Amino acid sequence: MSTVALPIDSFGVSHKGCVRDHNEDNYLIEPQTGLWVVADGMGGHEAGEVASASIVDHLATIGIASSAPDLRARFEDRLSRANAEIRGISRSRGITIGSTFAALLAMDGRFACLWAGDSRIYLVRNGAIFQVSKDHTEVQELLDRGMISAEEALTWPRRNVITHAVGVSDELEIDFQQGELIPGDVFVLGTDGLTAHVSDPEIEAAVKSATPRAACQGLLDMVLARGGTDNVTIVLVKIGGGRNGALHSDRSAVEGLAR
Repeated sequence: MSTVALPIDSFGVSHKGCVRDHNEDNYLIEPQTGLWVVADGMGGHEAGEVASASIVDHLATIGIASSAPDLRARFEDRLSRANAEIRGISRSRGITIGSTFAALLAMDGRFACLWAGDSRIYLVRNGAIFQVSKDHTEVQELLDRGMISAEEALTWPRRNVITHAVGVSDELEIDFQQGELIPGDVFVLGTDGLTAHVSDPEIEAAVKSATPRAACQGLLDMVLARGGTDNVTIVLVKIGGGRNGALHSDRSAVEGLAR
């Protein structure tokens, strides 16, 4: 495992959108810790934002890990604590609340992407965009089983039904992907308020030649110009230390992330 610390530039934005009257999203940017997170709360006014804030508040206590495995263990411990806290709030209020999340961990030249729900993580590498995460939704399950087509999925009446989220059950179910960081990599973490209005190629184009700050603002402006029907949160993480033109030798490793 590489011990070389790659320079990292990151930025995040969050907005209630054009329709909702409050913002149930939260995000966390902790470059010193090696942690970036977006969370999209569910449960209605004064409930969804409590769930997403619980995730962010617990993950903010991770501190400096001694190794990549230690960082992963700390992350899962804090997420489990958030899950238990949200479950307790649900029981006390007599309602079900929860939150999706998408997280990037980076340390010692390696990365891990972890998620639950339909908040997504993209990797832009060598001039191509890859969706690292895979939606935990009813429509994605139907696609995986071959019961509906990709075209049908776009207008499926229950396409936003979430199958995994933090706080909705005592047993926490998350997925992950991991790999090696390469200079020039750009990770895009976004809640579904982003992907409801902006296509993958548009995300790729927005981040290719812009700073994380400029790309975040450009993507947010695009969402709002198209109606902003949901809260939207975007976090960009750019790995520095090299030029994209020198990275094609690792193409096979990238293709393993394609879905």
